[in-house]
Amino acid sequence: MPLSEYEQRVLEQMERQLTSDDPRLANTLQSRGGRRGVGRWLIVGAGFVGGLLLLVAGAAMSQLWLGVIGFLLMFGAVAFAFAGPASSPGPVGVVRGDGTVGPRPARGHKPAARRGFMARLEERWDRRRDQGR
Repeated sequence: MPLSEYEQRVLEQMERQLTSDDPRLANTLQSRGGRRGVGRWLIVGAGFVGGLLLLVAGAAMSQLWLGVIGFLLMFGAVAFAFAGPASSPGPVGVVRGDGTVGPRPARGHKPAARRGFMARLEERWDRRRDQGR
């Protein structure tokens, strides 16, 4: 069912607002990194079926080592199916308290005061609530 003209305008306005409020989140939502190609699924399927055949053959011939190899092949195929993309570079920077994005700190750099997770969340919540006023 197509959207009405009014609904399309509202949706576009919401997209623009999201992009201006949180560009990193908007970029993450627009990326197509979650899609996997057909070739990947063919490899996974072939690995799983091959492992299952080895497992059954190992059980039929009473060869434990063949069954173990088949199981490992099946397990590896399933792990490969659910593995994330290897080309993910990770975060490029950090968002500061004032909303600007800066470079990521060097590895091994630790903040002066380590606060608890809940304390940081409460502080962020208070900052957002104060900005809305």
